[in-house]
Amino acid sequence: MPKDVEHQKSDRICLVVDDMFFASKILGAAETAGRRVERIKSLEQLEREMTADPPAFLIVDLNSDRMDPLQAIEFCRSRPELSGVPILGFVSHVQVALKRAAEEAGCDLVLPRSQFTQKLNEIVSGTFEVKPRH
Repeated sequence: MPKDVEHQKSDRICLVVDDMFFASKILGAAETAGRRVERIKSLEQLEREMTADPPAFLIVDLNSDRMDPLQAIEFCRSRPELSGVPILGFVSHVQVALKRAAEEAGCDLVLPRSQFTQKLNEIVSGTFEVKPRH
C-alpha cells in the first residue's frame, strides 16, 4: 500500500499543543473516540514520529511557544511520505495574518480556537473530515 494511503488507516493523532489543559481536553476526546494521541514537543520528535508512523492527521496550535508551528507544517509538507497527512491548525480568531501564514505553509484547515473546541469530538472521531489541499 502506498505510504500516502497508509495514514488513513491509522488510529493515531499527533499534536503540537503546548497548553496542558487544552492537550488534556483533546486527549480525553481522542480516547473516547478510540484514537491514540502522540504529543510532539520538538522538531526532532516531529521528524521521528511522523515519518516512522504517519498519523491519521496532525493538529497544530498555531500559538505554540515550544516549537515553531509554521516550521512544523513546512517540514510535513516537504516530505513525500507525509503529503497525504491532513494538517489542522487552530488559532485565535483575531490572528488573521497567522492563519494566512499557516495556510501558505501548507496547513489544510485553520479553525478559530472556539470552533475547534466546538467541533473537537467530530474532529478526533473522524466525522469532521480534513482533506489535504494539494
